[in-house]
Amino acid sequence: MKNDENYTYRSMRDEREYGPYWYSGLWHILRPILVGVTVAVLVIGIGMTVWNKLYDSFLAPVDQTDTAEYSFEISSGQSLNRVASNLEAAGLIRSKTVFKYYCDFAGMGQKIQTGTYSLKKDMTMAEIADRLTTGDGNPLVRNITLIPGETVEEFAAKLVRDGVLEKADTFLDLCRDGKAFREYYYIDDVLTSGHPEQRKYVLEGYLAPNTYEVYRTATEEEMIRKLLSQTEAAFPAELQERAEELGMTMDQVLTLASLIEKEAKEADFARVSAVFHNRLKENMRLDSDVTIHYITGIRKMALENGDLTVSSPYNTYQVTGLPVGPVCNPSPAAIRAALYPDETMIAEKYLYFCAKEPESGELYFSKTLEQHNRAVETYAPKWKKYDQDRGIR
Repeated sequence: MKNDENYTYRSMRDEREYGPYWYSGLWHILRPILVGVTVAVLVIGIGMTVWNKLYDSFLAPVDQTDTAEYSFEISSGQSLNRVASNLEAAGLIRSKTVFKYYCDFAGMGQKIQTGTYSLKKDMTMAEIADRLTTGDGNPLVRNITLIPGETVEEFAAKLVRDGVLEKADTFLDLCRDGKAFREYYYIDDVLTSGHPEQRKYVLEGYLAPNTYEVYRTATEEEMIRKLLSQTEAAFPAELQERAEELGMTMDQVLTLASLIEKEAKEADFARVSAVFHNRLKENMRLDSDVTIHYITGIRKMALENGDLTVSSPYNTYQVTGLPVGPVCNPSPAAIRAALYPDETMIAEKYLYFCAKEPESGELYFSKTLEQHNRAVETYAPKWKKYDQDRGIR
């Protein structure tokens, strides 16, 4: 009985001093959880307060009640800084600095496109940035690309296919006549002494291959001027001096370059140039298939007698020397090759070349007619099959 009284006394004392054992253990478990939850709530609350403050100050719509549409224009060449400043000045965003940093961070800085956009003051900054990078703002400009080796007709047809022109007639008439562009000295030279009446297109060879940015409202004449303005850049003073050393005019260089461009891949440009230079020195006809292709408009590998005898000042199987003018618009690489032929092949007097496999574009070069004839005999069946496979007779 004494033992029972002592136990009861101790139990009551422990409860008074330490509380029930089960409650103490549970508190040890819950206490850190409750502290963590409390801290998390405080952090989230502070974070939300800060975010709301930042959002309201910089990212939110300028006026959520204003649903009117405002025209905003981005012109070609404007920087991100300029666009951001203009947006802020128009009252469409709250901070140009934040807009700029946002676009840079989101990778939009280089994607903003020219055009005229309809924006509203109830749009968020992110919505405005997204609109300006999707290119749905009726862009003021577009790109047009003239590929090296394209003819005037091929380029005009592409402009029609791409929706740049409704039809090619005016573009082709301007290129055929050339008289609207006499202020360019090289075009005036052609019109004055380059037999313009014999040429298919006076401007053939003078449209510099490149990608150009033009206004969507640009006329055919304005587009042509854009290309012609770069022709002189493709024929700098160094090349003009070299042409004078060789006794060639700019028109002759461009004509030769156009043949080189169509006959070979760039790796063979200088070697093809050497063959043509050697034949010109020997007063031989150039016998260039690409001049026939230019006359007929058909790229035929295996030419027949009927093709070779067509009457045209472009037919190098009939006329001696260069054709009356370029047969395409050559690249700067072809122009340079026309002026700097392969010196070894010049010295060794290579006079012939022909295609190997039509698909590969590889060429076989020969010094003598006998060697050339053997090569033609070897590869001609492949040319004929290539034509037949494409349905060309």
